[in-house]
Amino acid sequence: MKKSLLLFVIAVLTGTLSFAQNEIVGKWKSIDDATGKPKSVVDIRIEDGKLYGKIIKLFNEDPNYDPICDDCKDHLKDQKIIGMQIINDLTLENGRWEGKKGILDPDNGKYYDVKIWVDEEDPTKLNVRGYILFIYRTQTWLREE
Repeated sequence: MKKSLLLFVIAVLTGTLSFAQNEIVGKWKSIDDATGKPKSVVDIRIEDGKLYGKIIKLFNEDPNYDPICDDCKDHLKDQKIIGMQIINDLTLENGRWEGKKGILDPDNGKYYDVKIWVDEEDPTKLNVRGYILFIYRTQTWLREE
């Protein structure tokens, strides 16, 4: 009986942890800070226990809009932004995914330290907090349906 109860508790805890990790997986709309309108769709996934995200769509009135990252300084220089991986190698720490230079802003080609977590009160919202030293800015992304 005690053994069954222990196995049940372990199964519940493992399932809860797995859900917490996987609820971030999926497609999220980034929102433009200046206009408040959707800017892109980022597909977030977990591979080998680390979090990654790739831009899969850009919102623009021009159907032929397909920009490149002019300001990127590394291997992404002059690469197309659609298909670009902008979230890299984040690890789960205290319920939040984080990493040094873990997110790229293709508008300026800069990497930022980042923490990402699903909003506790509204799981359709994703908090994306970029840091430069102790200064930070938090964006709210919305789950793509």
